[in-house]
Amino acid sequence: MGAALLLTGCGGHQDTASVPEGWGTLDTKSLSVGYPKSEGYAVQPASERARSNAAVALQVDDGIRTGMVSVQLDFATGVSDAAGAAAAAGAGIGLGSTRTATEDVRLAGPDSADEAREARRIDYDFTADGQEDTPNAGTPMTGVLVAGVDTKGVPFVARLNAVKDAVDAEDLDAFVGSITVK
Repeated sequence: MGAALLLTGCGGHQDTASVPEGWGTLDTKSLSVGYPKSEGYAVQPASERARSNAAVALQVDDGIRTGMVSVQLDFATGVSDAAGAAAAAGAGIGLGSTRTATEDVRLAGPDSADEAREARRIDYDFTADGQEDTPNAGTPMTGVLVAGVDTKGVPFVARLNAVKDAVDAEDLDAFVGSITVK
């Protein structure tokens, strides 16, 4: 089972996700997620991030945002499961994006939260638009999002977007494997 490789056990009550060495953790009321701190990502203060984001870590090179990890909570209405959360989140990846893969994943979390641990992963590619301190228009970008609902039924989406050559499949897998739903 692939999920077993991503998770480590902590007693019999909670599986806690494995956050790679050198990574930090963004912690929200619905989930925690790792970000590649050793790659220059830094937590964005609440006063500077968009109101729709519960937590953000940015990678900035020479004033240009080359990578971003973000968590949005309660971002859609009428969503009660991972499929609904993924449909709503997938609609938000934007025109001009190309989905490269979609798969169901099992996240770490409380043993009692069986359904909340079920989520959907969407991998995609897109090009930067050059706006709001992003790379020059046309720069190839890549991303992954994980969408689901937490143990209280609140929909969430966690994303990692970055310049395409700056992250590889292993980093994207590590990001997904770093998520613990609460």
